[in-house]
Amino acid sequence: MNDLSDKESAGELIQYIVIRLGEEQFGIDIRFVDNIVRMQQITRVPKVQHYLKGVINIRGEIVPVMSLRLIMDMNADEYTGKTRIIIVKMTGGDLIGFIVDQVDHVLTLDSNNIERVHRDDSKKHGEFLSGVGKYEGGLVSILDLNTLELESLESRDKERDKQLLSIAD
Repeated sequence: MNDLSDKESAGELIQYIVIRLGEEQFGIDIRFVDNIVRMQQITRVPKVQHYLKGVINIRGEIVPVMSLRLIMDMNADEYTGKTRIIIVKMTGGDLIGFIVDQVDHVLTLDSNNIERVHRDDSKKHGEFLSGVGKYEGGLVSILDLNTLELESLESRDKERDKQLLSIAD
């Protein structure tokens, strides 16, 4: 009987790729990670948002590459030998690359050890997080990939532009 109650109290085990942006750690659900590649030549695309760095060719597919640092209003990317592009398969099947400072490790978290965050745009990076995971080594912020899709970012930018225009009037 104790075995049954132990299984009921344990949540789902989820694996995350832990990445670094500066001193901060973020987790990306490994189920969405298609590939991790070294930094490479990115072909620029004119007249796009500042965080869209351009496109790369992955196995014959053109993949847009974005800077997570710029999306989150952090300092611009500084490319080092540890800089990587994480290729993520979004819910619609599209591939998107995200430039990260470093890929640290794979972390397995019990869903019971993940605290959901309430969306609050006033908090740093809050709009991009789905939760915060607790583990022996500390805390890791879990990225909400839905908020990082191009359409979501574009609508966010349009809303910010409207707010800025209304303040200017």
